[in-house]
Amino acid sequence: MGTMGEGYDPGFLREALDLPGPDAPTILLDYTHFSVRLVPARRLAAVTGVNINGQALVPLGREGTWHYDPRVPRGLQAGPDVYQHNDLDRGHLVRRLDPVWGDDSTALTANQDTFAYPNAAPQAAAFNQGKELWAGLEDHVLTHATQYDARISVFTGPVLDASDLPYRGIQIPRKFWKIAAWTMDGRLAAAGFLLDQSPLLGPEELARVVRERLLADEPPPLGPYRTFQVPIPQIAALTGMALTRLAGADRFTADTPEGGPGAAAIALTDLRQVRL
Repeated sequence: MGTMGEGYDPGFLREALDLPGPDAPTILLDYTHFSVRLVPARRLAAVTGVNINGQALVPLGREGTWHYDPRVPRGLQAGPDVYQHNDLDRGHLVRRLDPVWGDDSTALTANQDTFAYPNAAPQAAAFNQGKELWAGLEDHVLTHATQYDARISVFTGPVLDASDLPYRGIQIPRKFWKIAAWTMDGRLAAAGFLLDQSPLLGPEELARVVRERLLADEPPPLGPYRTFQVPIPQIAALTGMALTRLAGADRFTADTPEGGPGAAAIALTDLRQVRL
């Protein structure tokens, strides 16, 4: 595949950090300052990786046009047909603001690159506090990292579970994950987060609602945004990705004797609860 940009740079931080990948076959797509691993079988990304240079960010307005990536057959991308006439948002995986740095031309290209369909995943459209919290995690980590060198790399993706509910030829993810990484005192540091949109319904009620919605060509139900900070090994278990170096740098478990994959997640209601 040709590239549209330089893509995710594994040498961006003081410690080299590769873009993770799942066991499933993926198509690697490089954009400006970020990359996407698209899973053709799901028509969605398994993981995205973006480099964020906090000292060179360009504050562009929210302008951009959603578009297919011409390097991939349209039938392998979750395009506009998934989002028409329903209450699903095209959720940016790489947040629109994150790769928008550098000179004006580069920043404009990066902004538009984030509107490629491989960088989208269906999410609940209802705007609520949980959505604001999820969207603010990068800024919070970046503020912390500014004490060091104002550079972070962020990996994000949907949890592609076999039990995700079908809709218009795709399966709608119920959970999303995000890992931010930076260097602190010359060493790698990382923090992992999980967004859960699972519908708050019992199994019988859920089955009934799903049947009714499929008959009416409506998307399966999604619950409110619930955001958690979680041990990175839990994200590895959910995604099937090897995240060994990130898990070893996890700030969540660094100072807790009960740390490790079994450590309890923190339900976040305020960014001040985040452990960095």
